[in-house]
Amino acid sequence: MDVTILLAQLVATGAIAAWLSTGLRDNLLHPALNETYTAEVFSMARMQSEYPEAFDMVAHRAITKRRTQKIAFRAVVAVEALACILLWVGVVALLMAIAGTAGAETARVLALLGATAFTAVWAGFLVVGNYFYYWFCHEGAQNTHYQMTLWGLGTMILISLP
Repeated sequence: MDVTILLAQLVATGAIAAWLSTGLRDNLLHPALNETYTAEVFSMARMQSEYPEAFDMVAHRAITKRRTQKIAFRAVVAVEALACILLWVGVVALLMAIAGTAGAETARVLALLGATAFTAVWAGFLVVGNYFYYWFCHEGAQNTHYQMTLWGLGTMILISLP
């Protein structure tokens, strides 16, 4: 039974590692795609355009300096890269545990660190996005962030099984 649980933990960890790796790759090769929308959230541009009265109440939160927006985006990409590294270390450790060349407990700890980093990325987007009221005009992004947070939490729970 332990090998079956390890296999399930491997698949779950590998899936989020692959998903985040694809996103990281795109952020490195085509940064303008996500950086543009990140800047829109920081500047609250859509909210200002579509809900001007509401925007007026929280306009002081907007970050409109491009340099600051770009630095924040680069920081997010760096955190994504760290999460990817941790996830792939966890995947390799789980493979080694299945093969009997590493301890299962150590493998689970490493995978859990990666899954926690993955979940923290998406939970962080929810918290920061909430500060900038992105639920006004970026509902699709918010929905994705919720789903990724839940996927990460589910993976963390599965990895926590002995």
